[in-house]
Amino acid sequence: MRILVAGGAGFLGSHLCEKLLKKGFEVIAFDNLLTGTVENLAHFEEHPKFKFIQGDICDSVSFGVDAIYNLACPASPVQYQSDPIQTIKVNTYGMMHLLDLAKERGIPLLQASTSEVYGDPQVHPQPESYWGHVNPGGPRACYDEGKRIAETLCMEYHRTHGIPIKIARIFNTYGPRMHPDDGRVVSNFVCQALKGEPITIFGDGLQTRSFCFVDDLINGLIRLMDYDKTVPVNLGNPCEFTMLQLAELVLELTSSGSEICFNPLPVDDPKQRRPDISLAKSVLDWQPMVDLKEGLSQTIAYFETRILHKARAIS
Repeated sequence: MRILVAGGAGFLGSHLCEKLLKKGFEVIAFDNLLTGTVENLAHFEEHPKFKFIQGDICDSVSFGVDAIYNLACPASPVQYQSDPIQTIKVNTYGMMHLLDLAKERGIPLLQASTSEVYGDPQVHPQPESYWGHVNPGGPRACYDEGKRIAETLCMEYHRTHGIPIKIARIFNTYGPRMHPDDGRVVSNFVCQALKGEPITIFGDGLQTRSFCFVDDLINGLIRLMDYDKTVPVNLGNPCEFTMLQLAELVLELTSSGSEICFNPLPVDDPKQRRPDISLAKSVLDWQPMVDLKEGLSQTIAYFETRILHKARAIS
């Protein structure tokens, strides 16, 4: 079985490629390297069942594959706001090109959606039945609304053409291979702590997030691909932490002397975010296994190696 992973050189995509190879599948990683890197694929790029192809899903795509995972989209505010129009194109033109391929070949497609479809939620925790509270004209809308229309396209192709569709609403995920400059809170805090720089918290630090370790998330994606119904499914860790709690844990685990400083809260930044994973538990028999302290320890070790390697290269 040959599987296409769009966005395969990214943080999540590279971990997914690696897991699928370990399960014995042939894997094609397709990525334009806008936010992904070939470095993420280096340790298995010589695998006999692996192939990397550089390209863009916004162009037409044609592959002889048996299933598609679509993880092709910038996923942090710094990344998706740097070119908002391109972010919208990825979630419309790019989404349709992959759906057309799935239609042509009669194969399943898993769409990596996001908790951002819930916006700044007025329901807590967020179940899949919640329709969200999103500002369609705000600076985050290129991603929030982009992912919402991508879900709509998936459902319409399913209803019209019978394509087996899987929709994963992914909540904050972290782990090795995150980009140090992606602007996500875990990579920001860890890199700042390791460098002895001030840890920057936006707002009062009491806003919450729920953090899922990458290995847990990838296991959830693979289980969802095997699920036989077409419904959105939340994938994330339901343990909720404030930004202050996260910062303090990072300081403890890095033994850093960094100070905490506070900056204004960005426009439309959600104040609470926690998934209701009842559906994933029920239909996928899935729940996260790695707690935040253990996952952060592995993430810190990765960034320590990366920062040390960069320092040696400069010197």
